[in-house]
Amino acid sequence: MPNVTLTINKQSYTLTDLDPRTTLLDVCRHHLNLTGSKKGCDHGQCGACTMIVNGRRINSCLALAIMHEGDDITTIEGLGEPAALSDIQQAFVDNDAFQCGYCTPGQICSATALFDEIEQRWPSHVSTSLTDPELIDVQEIAERMSGNICRCSAYPNIIKAIQQVIDSRGLGHESASQGDQIAAKSGQAIEPPQIWSPPPSNIHHPDAHQTAADLIDSAQAQPSATRNMGVAL
Repeated sequence: MPNVTLTINKQSYTLTDLDPRTTLLDVCRHHLNLTGSKKGCDHGQCGACTMIVNGRRINSCLALAIMHEGDDITTIEGLGEPAALSDIQQAFVDNDAFQCGYCTPGQICSATALFDEIEQRWPSHVSTSLTDPELIDVQEIAERMSGNICRCSAYPNIIKAIQQVIDSRGLGHESASQGDQIAAKSGQAIEPPQIWSPPPSNIHHPDAHQTAADLIDSAQAQPSATRNMGVAL
């Protein structure tokens, strides 16, 4: 069994006789008592285990610890403290961007790396230019955070929290002006991005209380050709 020395949140940890199959996530949670990073799917699909390694976000449930000796590893514990939150942690509080909170450490680690990507002007899959990304809007944020799942569906407020930090750091101003210029040249109207959210549950739908018998009567009243076409469709 190998001995491994890891640098996590600027502290050095030496693990003796570590099973080489141990993931970085399990080392933090079970060996070092750094339990902020969560194990969700354990398949790299939900993002709850996201950590930042050498400035880039990774799924720590898929990363063997022995592969990261000498790397600079940051977990949620290294980003802020209750009395001194990072700006994105504070933005999550300000915008109520969590419910159960299980995915929140991964969301915050991922967003922290996202800000660095924007500063370095890395394009995303939805960027229209690979060399000069434009407006950092809802679609860009959603795409860049798509590897982090929130099963409580707090996405609108997560996007608001991330947008708050982008605005406070001035990361989106230059990109937004470029996007506005392109839209103006093409004659398109410039509208603020809209964040989708479900309608309130107390909306009255007139057809909500329509009975099965009413539906059958309505269908029988239609011409047979129309009914047959509906079945075929």
